Amino acid sequence: MPPPPASPETRHASAWAVFAIFLRLGLTSFGGPVAHLGYFRQEFVARRRWLDERAYADLVALCQFLPGPASSQVGMALGLRRAGWGGALAAWLGFTLPSALAMALLGLGLVAGQALVPAGVLHGLKVAAVAVVAQAVWGMARGLCRGPARLLLMALACALALLWPGVAGQVGAMLLAALAGLALWGRGAAAPAPPVHDEPVGVRARTGALLLAAFTALLVLLPVAARAWPQPALLLADAFYRAGALVFGGGHVVLPLLQAEVVATGWVAADDFLAGYGLAQAVPGPLFSFAAFLGAAARNGAGGWPGALVCLAAIFLPAFLLVAGALPFWERLRHDVRARAALSGVNAAVVGLLLAALYRPVWTSAIHAPADLALALAALAALAWGRAPPWLVVPLCGAAGPWLLR
Repeated sequence: MPPPPASPETRHASAWAVFAIFLRLGLTSFGGPVAHLGYFRQEFVARRRWLDERAYADLVALCQFLPGPASSQVGMALGLRRAGWGGALAAWLGFTLPSALAMALLGLGLVAGQALVPAGVLHGLKVAAVAVVAQAVWGMARGLCRGPARLLLMALACALALLWPGVAGQVGAMLLAALAGLALWGRGAAAPAPPVHDEPVGVRARTGALLLAAFTALLVLLPVAARAWPQPALLLADAFYRAGALVFGGGHVVLPLLQAEVVATGWVAADDFLAGYGLAQAVPGPLFSFAAFLGAAARNGAGGWPGALVCLAAIFLPAFLLVAGALPFWERLRHDVRARAALSGVNAAVVGLLLAALYRPVWTSAIHAPADLALALAALAALAWGRAPPWLVVPLCGAAGPWLLR
């Protein structure tokens, strides 16, 4: 029998404790989503014993199943379990605040008309982005594109994204891949189901259904509202909510979605976009804090601090609605063969989308000479085989950038 709910005073105190713990993690968690999950396990399973290994594995499985930033969703779920809705908000704020503030301040430099970084350093950061994205493509392809059918889905999604640039092509590729996954694996398990583990989640089924309905309603209604009332802040909210709602497979997949939303529309220059993306690798916390940079730097009339706040809230809101809404239904969902088959196809497609983004705009804007390629290969070797952390490799590439332009 689950313990009785905590009093409001206890929940309030616990939420502050959750915030303090996640703030420390937000200041020290370098290395990307996979590393974040390792930090969380050490902190909450091994050290604090908030939950056992199996319950933690269940949370990680759920957040990898859903679209959105997996590590941030795991943090939200941990905060929700520990201190209710206030704990979920506290976990997100603590983990996101340090990197979001850093990225917003960098974006504000663009709004003020200041150069983000010197031209040579900017070039080095763009070269670093080639290595970071290439490593992400390789790692995701090894895990998500096993077998000729998934490789074919990846290649087709990449071709569609290159031939039909923009959000429509990317969403279309994922939808077609989901249908292909259903057709190929819908009658058999695309992957073995994880072991059953029943754990109280603190969210009622009715509340979960309402949250999932809110997620769907916002995904449908925000574009309608943005067209009917094209105010700058609403346009940003619509673009970043859709990006956060459609990111399958990890934080790096947000790159092509956001590039289609803010670069193609002229809100952020392509060079500034890639420089900011490179800098986002060098700060701790979630990669989605890149949204704060883009919001602050947006030149659609809603930039600065308001733009940073709107974009940051909009890109993380789908993650919160999905993870809190899906928790009561997770046991049923994780064993549904059709859902896992569709997700298997989508996962292969998102690797193709990231591969397309690696070519354009990442490669085409950064690699112009043999020296650029040499630095990108050296950075990739340091990341993939030397196990060097991105927060070290990216600044070193930035420091080497001025020599490339000589």
